[in-house]
Amino acid sequence: MKYNKIKVGISVGDLNGIGAEIILKTFQNKMIFDLCTPIIFASTKAMSYERKLLNLDSNIHGITQTEQALSNKLNVLNLWKDPVPVELGKPDKEIGKYAVDSFVKSVEALKEGKIDVLVTAPFNKETIQSDQFEFPGHTDYLTQELEGNALMFLVADTLRVGLVTDHVPIKYVASQITKQKITSKLNIMLQSLIEDFGVQKPKIAVLGLNPHCGDGGIIGKEEDEIIRPAIKQMQDKGHLIYGPYAADSFFGSDTYKKFDAVLAMYHDQGLIPFKTLSFGKGVNFTTGLDKIRTSPDHGTAYDIAGKNKANASSFREAIYLAIDVFKKRKEFKELSQNVLKKANIKEKK
Repeated sequence: MKYNKIKVGISVGDLNGIGAEIILKTFQNKMIFDLCTPIIFASTKAMSYERKLLNLDSNIHGITQTEQALSNKLNVLNLWKDPVPVELGKPDKEIGKYAVDSFVKSVEALKEGKIDVLVTAPFNKETIQSDQFEFPGHTDYLTQELEGNALMFLVADTLRVGLVTDHVPIKYVASQITKQKITSKLNIMLQSLIEDFGVQKPKIAVLGLNPHCGDGGIIGKEEDEIIRPAIKQMQDKGHLIYGPYAADSFFGSDTYKKFDAVLAMYHDQGLIPFKTLSFGKGVNFTTGLDKIRTSPDHGTAYDIAGKNKANASSFREAIYLAIDVFKKRKEFKELSQNVLKKANIKEKK
């Protein structure tokens, strides 16, 4: 099956962090241009400043609209004409505005079909806040703007971890764990594993909320009253859902290797083991939506910004995953349409 080059939109993230650096380093490998046409939502001045600082030879091509993007070029859609007041390594509300502008404009292009997928460089969740943008992060804004129900899905090769709750303070986590939310997240994971990863009969593990899964209600009752009933409901529908498993031993014993994905109850429960096992090559994939967005599994890294120390591996993997999921979804859609077409022909006979 042949594909035209996929247009990968890239939001530049925090220009005082390592976003521009990992973008430029990713496209130092010319082979990646065989897979996609990148379009960075920023400015040629900002990207050229970073390129010169890092002594890179990226072939930057400035454009004013996505239709002008050229193959084999690092296209930069100019959003700003004036110089950006970059101070590498410094959190800055003013720089946060540029990060938001880049992200919002890239999402707009994604919705309009001007780009095929979106890969977001990291921004600072504090400096992006304003009266015009009041979201904890990328995922919450994408949920508002796109169709579907979002799930934060951390992916590294065959290790895939989803979250029931994501950017929620620990003191509120238990109150947000419901049977409906668990089954909803499991259904999104099942669909994603089938359509985005080509897993025909997904097998998913569910983690408990409390230490030792509550020890029969001594440490907590959420497992018996909420999590187990949710798992049984999914099993009754024929799905291969198992658990709950005690989170402290689940990853250390390599039990996770027996499953296609793992559903964790809250952010750190899933991300600490995920990043420990895969840091540097993990990808944050926002699945469950009608459009594809990925990002690296790290933040702005102010401490190494501008020092030419940033590792672009995770960002590169985010590019690859976005492209792969786009192809997988297209294949699944075409196969599904062919099945329906054959079924209709049989019915007419």
